[in-house]
Amino acid sequence: MEILKRVIRKSIFIVLPATAGAAFFIEHQKLPLGILFGWLLGIINLRQLTKNIEGLIGSEKATVKLVFLNMTRLLMVFAAIFFLIYYKIVNIFGLLAGFTVVFVLILIEGAKVGKSQ
Repeated sequence: MEILKRVIRKSIFIVLPATAGAAFFIEHQKLPLGILFGWLLGIINLRQLTKNIEGLIGSEKATVKLVFLNMTRLLMVFAAIFFLIYYKIVNIFGLLAGFTVVFVLILIEGAKVGKSQ
């Protein structure tokens, strides 16, 4: 959960200025909303992943449950992305930008934890 907290803290300082800049400088109004939704989906995805891993540590049948929960989580993320793009609620590039911010910060924080151990 510590990585989740650090990723949320750092990503807010990136996503909020990016959203404000996109809303101010770019005429396409769906881009800022896409950045926010992409960030939100990334954070929710990471939160569920950490809860799944922490909840299954030490159990015997962890692999079957873990695979099932991860596949369900990914299905829900893909369904949400499909819904947002199909009904043209967000811009796909904004969604990708918001999701990428979270993904890059997960890699950076994971590398820091890996180096410290």
